[in-house]
Amino acid sequence: MESATPTRPNTAASTKSARPAPTRSPCPASAPSDNPPAAPHPAKEDTPVTTEPITAHAFGTVWTEQAARYELGRSARYEHARSIHRRVKLERAVYGAATLGITITPQSETLWQSHLAAATAAAGSLAWLWRKGQGRARLARLHQDLQRTLPLSRRQPLTSPTCFNPGTPWWEIADAIGWGLTMTATAPVSRARQLPTPPAASTDAATQPKALQLAPTTYEEDRAYRWAAARATGTTRLTHVTRYQHGLPDFHGIVVAEAGEAVPDLNPTALAAVFDFPPGSVVLEPIPNSGPGRKHLIAAPTALARRAQADDDPMHRLWNAKVSHPKGAAPGMILADYRTEPNRIALRVTAPDDQLIQLNQKKIARAFDYKDTSLVMVETDGLGDGLISLYRTHPLLNVREATAADLTMAPDGTIALGQQPDGRIGRIPLYDPQMGAITDLFVGAPGAGKSVTLLHVIAAERISGIVSIVADAQDGMSLPEVDGRVFHFGKGIAATAATLAAAVDLGKYRESVSAENGWGSFEIGNPWPLVNVTLDELNRILSADATVPRPFRKWVTGLVGDTQSTGRKLGLGIRFAAQSIHLADLGDKDRIRANAKNGTVWLGRTNSSTTQHMARDGVLPPGVEIAPIPRYFGTGEGSAINAAFEGKEAQHGPITAGMANIINGGSLFTNRTWFARKENKTYPHLIDLMESHDIPWLTEQEVIVFGVSYQRWLAFAEALLAGEGEEGIQEAVDAHQGVVKEQSAFLGDDEDDDQPSASSIKDRILDVLANGPMALKDVRKRLADEFAAGSVNNAMGELHNIDGLVTVVSRGVYQLTQ
Repeated sequence: MESATPTRPNTAASTKSARPAPTRSPCPASAPSDNPPAAPHPAKEDTPVTTEPITAHAFGTVWTEQAARYELGRSARYEHARSIHRRVKLERAVYGAATLGITITPQSETLWQSHLAAATAAAGSLAWLWRKGQGRARLARLHQDLQRTLPLSRRQPLTSPTCFNPGTPWWEIADAIGWGLTMTATAPVSRARQLPTPPAASTDAATQPKALQLAPTTYEEDRAYRWAAARATGTTRLTHVTRYQHGLPDFHGIVVAEAGEAVPDLNPTALAAVFDFPPGSVVLEPIPNSGPGRKHLIAAPTALARRAQADDDPMHRLWNAKVSHPKGAAPGMILADYRTEPNRIALRVTAPDDQLIQLNQKKIARAFDYKDTSLVMVETDGLGDGLISLYRTHPLLNVREATAADLTMAPDGTIALGQQPDGRIGRIPLYDPQMGAITDLFVGAPGAGKSVTLLHVIAAERISGIVSIVADAQDGMSLPEVDGRVFHFGKGIAATAATLAAAVDLGKYRESVSAENGWGSFEIGNPWPLVNVTLDELNRILSADATVPRPFRKWVTGLVGDTQSTGRKLGLGIRFAAQSIHLADLGDKDRIRANAKNGTVWLGRTNSSTTQHMARDGVLPPGVEIAPIPRYFGTGEGSAINAAFEGKEAQHGPITAGMANIINGGSLFTNRTWFARKENKTYPHLIDLMESHDIPWLTEQEVIVFGVSYQRWLAFAEALLAGEGEEGIQEAVDAHQGVVKEQSAFLGDDEDDDQPSASSIKDRILDVLANGPMALKDVRKRLADEFAAGSVNNAMGELHNIDGLVTVVSRGVYQLTQ
């Protein structure tokens, strides 16, 4: 019977005959697959070799023809000589046993069954031979099948006469012995596997290279076989062959020359011809720290085909010409993939292994001929991956209203605040289950949608059972909807400060109880509810140009810092909201500004690049750029410039209220808050959402602590605002049950005001340059009353070299980059 493993052709009858040199026709050219190609990367020479079987694949005419020739020649596959020798020995042993049996069996009349079995086997063998010969065109194959039937077909005619001849004549014994000797000498079954013989094959095994003495059974072995069989490769050997991906023809290996010789430098055509690959898809490279006797071979036909396909793709051509070019919008960045949608083209971008991702929104918009930068959105992870979205029309023109389900806090502490440009929901946290209460910063110019966003957040707190303590320094005009709908709402500057002071006392109460019980963390509802303090229009108190007295501003600044330091472990979060923010707005306290951003930064449309920088500074990784929010949605390409050129009035699109860049945990995404319809100067839908659930309250003891503290500190704040001095303040305190005197430590002394931090110098420089380019000497003159000339020079150098906010226009003249 046929073996499942094809053997090696051989023309000699003896088992010790030499192995002929194989021809190249039976070997497949490669074994590619339909999987998408992957760009290969060089591997070390000690990479372990895998052993996948070779599979045929239709990859062009060449691959199909070579695979067909391989299938036709499977019966001529080579087999090791030791295996053939073992088979011949086994076959001869069978003949020896059969000879003894057919010598003894005919002499016994009771063993007629053996004669019947021999006759049946012979008849079956002839029937099998007849069936195999039907329609067969290859004479060599028919000869091969005939040779396998010889042991049975020859033995039956010789043993048949013994069934009818009585006695034991000498010729019966001689006949059996002669048959056994003939079969043992020829071993016809084993020899049948050696046909046909390869044409013009050499039989001198000593002259064959070592790589050709074994049959290639895997793709890796076939690559080494082809290299050794090629004339151009000489006596070199291909070792450590490793495929980059199973099913693809791409591979790499190490070419080794004989001792004392160098690996020859073959041209691309000769290298490709060795494996029958397209020219240019095989390269031979030197190995670092290795001599000329070893080189790294890389064969990547699918990668070459992929590059050719990319060159034919319009998007890749545009990317290579205008974006990734050395002078392009994003030099060196790689377009890994892209997909198109009805209103969007999404570009997946990666950075080279030795670079960080760098994507500039304005430059990319310019490269793709976009006049409206808001239609080009960029997201990166700050390391090596990025996503560019090109929109036909702005996807956030229309968003729906919020539902109670949107504003219900999920187990991870987040709520759905709006929609992102790609259709995903924008989520922000109200609480961090791992870290505790958080501190948020909401910044936006008038009309940016900051108040509507805060109303959604406060409504979410009421729906989710979070106690909301709110204060509005603009006499309650920014958030009138929350009046009477939250646990506490303070209106005005004094009420805002008193609300913050009472929240500090509430935290101290929780701190004392926690210390008594040995608690080191906070758990919602055990025993206290989560509290979030929202302070809106805080810039009316903390900004440098605020009309409040300096002692009042310093007092509030101290309260802010104290709340941030202790609130996280006490379930007391705080949220700042202002129209602008930088160090000067927070009393030159770097710690306060940093703590204000350990939660979420909601950065809407701002009026200055200074505010934008201060809000994002320290929370975004290098290379992540933030796109400013425009006032209006675009109405057409270059409409404002065209209108100015033609002397016409520019047409504005809808206002972008509610749009913001949200930063959380180092990640950045663009979001637009849910739509809110205004009627009678309020938002009825948001009011309905708040009133759909009961107002969460503090515990009974906490209500007393907060209420008493608020009344005390309200009197203190009003007296401090009136500028009545220490005597007037003390009288106000005594009149309201005596505010704790140690709280006056928050007033501090005035020595700190004479020593502003270095960072505040940068803020003032940015404020000055916001009006346009200015010479350094003029900047020093403008700030002469506040800072020394040397301090201004040093701060300007840091802004130019480190922060990158300032660029040099001409000698000694600076301007903002944005």
